[in-house]
Amino acid sequence: MQTQELIQKYSLKYSKFMDLYGINIHYSDEGSGDVILLLHGVFSSLHTFNKWAEHLCKSYRVIRIDLPGFGLTGPSIDNEYGMDLYIGYIRKFMDNLGIDKFHIAGNSLGGWIAWEFAVAHEERINKMVLVNAAGYVSGGNYPLPFVIAQTPVLRQVFNYEIVPKVVVRRFLRQVIKDQYVVTDHLVDRYYDIIHREGNLEAFSRIANSKFIQNTHALRNIETPTLVLWGDEDPWISHHDAEKFKNDLKNVTVKIYEGVGHIPMEEIPELTANDVLNFLKK
Repeated sequence: MQTQELIQKYSLKYSKFMDLYGINIHYSDEGSGDVILLLHGVFSSLHTFNKWAEHLCKSYRVIRIDLPGFGLTGPSIDNEYGMDLYIGYIRKFMDNLGIDKFHIAGNSLGGWIAWEFAVAHEERINKMVLVNAAGYVSGGNYPLPFVIAQTPVLRQVFNYEIVPKVVVRRFLRQVIKDQYVVTDHLVDRYYDIIHREGNLEAFSRIANSKFIQNTHALRNIETPTLVLWGDEDPWISHHDAEKFKNDLKNVTVKIYEGVGHIPMEEIPELTANDVLNFLKK
């Protein structure tokens, strides 16, 4: 499917595009009130927060972004990535929208970017929500897709123009424990969007970027933080939730039994309500 076809198919009611550093950033902006910025994880897009947005936008202005290298945004101009670059993109993006302070929430890689942004610009963050967040990577303890993309023999899967739909379904069945959630519609969405021109190559570049564990800096963060985790996450162990609990000063942790890596997709109402209760405190 051509890029313009994908944009037509997967643009949302509140979708917008912003020219940022030479790429067309896809984002969604809905609701009113205090702002909450939502950041997706690997192989994903802002659509992973569809159900959250339905709940949160009743009380907040909800902004979701397809990060460079993902979703309808696609790869950066030079196909270079890294934590500093992502932080820079988000800072400039929010500056362009005229938003100084906001809540931030992220899943997986998006959670990692969220807390790194808080480390770099805590003065801009009101509250933070980390959902099965990455970042504890000492000893090469990366999420499974990163390991695949970093392994010379296995990374070939990302060098093909097409990843078979059966493989996409298998990934989703691995990270979502409630198999009833893995519908044909969900599989089609993930399959189509990861095949947006340049996204597979971009992920291979992202996974092989020089990410450095910076979790020692978490001890400096005063921002109230909610950590949510599915205890059957096969990509990032729920034991990392305890690490965040130990390293953050002002943190609440909630573990969901029998839930996988993407709680926003698997148990959207419960997790969205937990976020709302946290933000309203």
